[in-house]
Amino acid sequence: MFFFLCSFPLMAQDVEAMVKEANRLEDIPNEMAAYNKLKEVLMAKPNHLYALSKASELCSRIGTRETLASNRDKWYAQALLYANRAITVSPRNDNALVSMAMILGKASLTKSGKEKLKSAREIKRCVDVALQTNPNNYLAWHILGRWNYEISNISTFERAGAKLFYGGVPDGSLKNAIMYFEKSKTLMPLFILNYVELAKAYHKDGQKQKAIGLLKTLQAFPINTEDDAQHKLDAQWMMKNWE
Repeated sequence: MFFFLCSFPLMAQDVEAMVKEANRLEDIPNEMAAYNKLKEVLMAKPNHLYALSKASELCSRIGTRETLASNRDKWYAQALLYANRAITVSPRNDNALVSMAMILGKASLTKSGKEKLKSAREIKRCVDVALQTNPNNYLAWHILGRWNYEISNISTFERAGAKLFYGGVPDGSLKNAIMYFEKSKTLMPLFILNYVELAKAYHKDGQKQKAIGLLKTLQAFPINTEDDAQHKLDAQWMMKNWE
C-alpha cells in the first residue's frame, strides 16, 4: 500500500510532463504529434480537462486540412467526442466550451440550413458561457466575431426562408464582428487567422485600406500553427485582389 500511494505523485508528474511535451510539439508546429501525445495523457488520465479540450481543438484543425470528406468527417467526429467529454467533466469551463463552439462551426459548413441554424444557436450559447467564465479567452472572442460575420452574410431571401421554416435567424452584425475580432486582437496580437478574418470584415464594411494594412502586418508574424503559412498566402492573394 505504501508503494502504491507513493506512485501517485509520480503519475501526476508524468502526466504533466506529457502535457508540456504536447504543448511543445504544437508550438513547433507539429499538430499530429501533439495530438498523439495528448492521447497518451488521456490514457493515463481520461478526464484530464485540458487534454480533452486541446485534443478536440487539434482534431478540428487537422480535419479542416483533409481533402477527402470522409477523412475530414472522421476527424470532426473525434473532435466532437472530445469536446463533449470535456464539457461533461466541467460544463462551464471556457476551453471546453470553445472547443465545442469550434467543432460545431466547422462541422456545420456541410450541413443543411436547419442544421446550420441549430448549430449557430448552440455556438453562440457556448461562446457566451465561455466568456462569462473567462472574459480574456481570445479564441472565444474570435469565434464570436466569426459568428457575427457569418450571420451578417445571410441574405434577405435566406432570412425570410429561415423565419418561415426554422423560426428565424439569430441576431448578428458586421459591426459586432469587427468589434469582437478587435477584442481578440488585443488579447492575442499575433493571432494570424484573426487578422485575416478582421481584414475581411473591414473590407466588407468599405474600409479597404484598413483591411489591406492588416494583411500586410500579419506577413511579419511568426508561424504558430500548421495553418498559418496558408493564411499568409491567402492574405497575399486578398491584397492583390483588393489593391
